[in-house]
Amino acid sequence: MSRTARLGEQIRQDLGHLLAREVHDPGIGFITITRVRVTEDLLQARVLYTVLGDASAAQKTARALDRAVPFLRRAIGQRLRLRRVPELTFAVDESIGHQARVEELLEQIKREEAARAADHPEPTLPDDDSHA
Repeated sequence: MSRTARLGEQIRQDLGHLLAREVHDPGIGFITITRVRVTEDLLQARVLYTVLGDASAAQKTARALDRAVPFLRRAIGQRLRLRRVPELTFAVDESIGHQARVEELLEQIKREEAARAADHPEPTLPDDDSHA
């Protein structure tokens, strides 16, 4: 695993812990850090997350995360003992929503095929034993 990938994974774990236990902003909803992408120069980290709730809850969480960035950077720097802590930018992870939509479409196709099969059953062949 590359250094950037290892650093991204460590930041992901530490941010999850910090957000769950040390950030007490009521604006942060039920959040899951899904992935952290660190640039090759280690100066920026894009934090992808999902949040439970509607669009309003997502907006509230986004604003609260922006307010928490200075605290989070300081805490990450102390925990990881980095000379230069990457700039943190938070973004909603859209891939989870896309994945759910694909699964929904596959289920719909399965239901439609089952309904079609029920409406038009396959003809059955006569048994070979009938000619004996």
